[in-house]
Amino acid sequence: MLKMQSLSKVYRTEMIETYALRDFNLEVRAGEFVAVTGPSGSGKTTFLTIAGLLESFTGGRYELDGVDVSHMNDDQRSRMRNEKIGFIFQAFNLIPDLNLLDNIEVPLRYRGMKTAERQRRAREALARVGLSARERHYPAELSGGQQQRVAIARALAGEPRLLLADEPTGNLDSSMARSVMELLEELHRDGATIVMVTHDPQLAARAQRNVHVIDGQVMDIAAQLHLDASPVHSTTLA
Repeated sequence: MLKMQSLSKVYRTEMIETYALRDFNLEVRAGEFVAVTGPSGSGKTTFLTIAGLLESFTGGRYELDGVDVSHMNDDQRSRMRNEKIGFIFQAFNLIPDLNLLDNIEVPLRYRGMKTAERQRRAREALARVGLSARERHYPAELSGGQQQRVAIARALAGEPRLLLADEPTGNLDSSMARSVMELLEELHRDGATIVMVTHDPQLAARAQRNVHVIDGQVMDIAAQLHLDASPVHSTTLA
């Protein structure tokens, strides 16, 4: 589903080069639920924006759903992003003056989808997250947990091949966070491929696999345990 090989991302100024990602290697298979963790500034957000085709990379290779995206132009990336990827953000990113149904329809409009099909998908997605009765409500009328469920519904309505979640419980209290995490686990059981960036080790432990990022590189704990019979100690790949 997602394959990055020797990926690098360099930010350059006249005086300095800063590597956000360096020799970054990661493969996520279809149907996996992968949690990406790491300290602040480790490269997690850069990874996620590149994975979501929101940002270009400097070197290496990235295949999404079997397609090499390395040489795509902005229009091609936008089209692929809209068709293949669903985003779940920490800040929800709902449009305050649109009701829930209209919020969910917005990405589908960019596909040129007919009104009846957009509304059908939006209503099915709202039902999936348990908010059918709220379709005419506005984001400000909902709790934080409900708003995040709407954001998940918006992602699901596009029937994406890959769900990318950026700290999806970061703005929620513990009860609401558990509710959102249970929904993500349900989606995974139903076959969704999910990559979730989180700072919370308890949430990360509920994913199928954990990937730790340090200094722009990957330490895949599960892979290390599989390859090495001895206990795995924290090691920085520098």
